[in-house]
Amino acid sequence: MKKTAYFLSVLFAFSGTACNKQSTTISAIPASAEINASAVCTATKADAENIQIFPANNAWNTDISTKAPDPHSSQVIAQFAAAGIHCDFGSGLWAGAPIGIPYVVVCSTQQKYTVKFRANGYDGNYGSESDKGPYAIPLDAAIEGNGNGDSHVIAVDKDSGILYELYNADTANGTWQASSGAIFHFNTNALRPKGWTSADAAGLPIFAGLVRYDEIQKGVIDHVIRFTLSNSHVYPAYVSPARHKVNSSGVLYYSLPFGARIRLKADFDISSFSATNKIILTAMKKYGLMLADIGSDMYISGAPDARWNNDDLHDLGRVHASDFEVVKVK
Repeated sequence: MKKTAYFLSVLFAFSGTACNKQSTTISAIPASAEINASAVCTATKADAENIQIFPANNAWNTDISTKAPDPHSSQVIAQFAAAGIHCDFGSGLWAGAPIGIPYVVVCSTQQKYTVKFRANGYDGNYGSESDKGPYAIPLDAAIEGNGNGDSHVIAVDKDSGILYELYNADTANGTWQASSGAIFHFNTNALRPKGWTSADAAGLPIFAGLVRYDEIQKGVIDHVIRFTLSNSHVYPAYVSPARHKVNSSGVLYYSLPFGARIRLKADFDISSFSATNKIILTAMKKYGLMLADIGSDMYISGAPDARWNNDDLHDLGRVHASDFEVVKVK
């Protein structure tokens, strides 16, 4: 989703509450040895599920199943009540590209690259709100949409517990270039500076909210899931842990700010769904969905994987926004 740099100028009251900077990676080993070391890294996507992705008390990992619903929940949900859950991920290709937001898992020996932050025909330059890096992202890392659309690129360093994310990215002259980027350390609850975007419009980490097939194999999704709403259903503000807003057209108390959470109602019957979908729906009840970007209504984000059954994921469309409630903001 294209971003609009539009900073929060007033305190949002919801629920009745309120560069292209060259750098050099300093290493005790020669660059050539570092490249060779990263080439023999045996990291797999499954390794990411053995990492503590942010502390247990982090917003991404917090059980919100018993938190009070927002007093304006019904009127907010009513605006997009008919929208069904759509899994914006799957197996195979759509328009020639893998379906979903890809990521790669790397080792601590992965070579790091300086990122050139720039504008292009798709979006502007948010380098002033980006972490300068360098970024431990392989030059052959998969780009979302094969470089069409948001073109997110994500790398997880399994050894150091660091997340690297880029938006509107591609490679040129042996390095990465992008509109924005962010680096997150999994051992801290620290947030980005107020008003800063990330690779996500809301200034959030993307990877933490993706539905990943290796979680299904593990039998549990233990975090909130990233989702999108259309422009008219997003209020131009943010609540923690989001840090950035866009110039959306939603109306106060009838739309949601970035960072807001909705959850599947506790009494929603999931017994008729597949084992895979029960895992996803259970997470929606316990951790909910977090609004992270503008897009299509009730689209949830995940990573592409050949093991997904697209027909089975499509069955989640039987679950509608009307089956959810807004969780009260502190």
